[in-house]
Amino acid sequence: MISVPSNFVDEMIEHAVQENPNECCGILAGKDGLISALYRVRNSTPSPYRYVMDPKDQMNVMKESDELGLDLMAFYHSHTHSPAYPSETDTRMAVESGWVDFCYVLVSLEKQEPEVRFYMVDAKGDISNEEFEIINSTS
Repeated sequence: MISVPSNFVDEMIEHAVQENPNECCGILAGKDGLISALYRVRNSTPSPYRYVMDPKDQMNVMKESDELGLDLMAFYHSHTHSPAYPSETDTRMAVESGWVDFCYVLVSLEKQEPEVRFYMVDAKGDISNEEFEIINSTS
């Protein structure tokens, strides 16, 4: 199970709202199932239908999180007008990039109340719910 502080959930939603109508994206990092860092990453192909993490931003996050002794725990992005569930494109991109058996967080702005859900995508492209809990913010 992944534990995510409520301030990070709020920040993912805020990021999604700020980038609307385009999808936003970012990385969650931490240790032992506890998310302790959120990194916003520029969507290098701004679109309401897809995202591509800016490679330079992504490398900077990987370097910083490694220096801090944190593991990459999840990639997040928004769906501005569809449910908080990985699309065929999301799943295909996860498999093709090799980021499988990895957690993906979806933030949906489809309804009045934003929805945040966590998923795992395996090497076959199968999607499963990832259990998570929202905990009190650490800061």
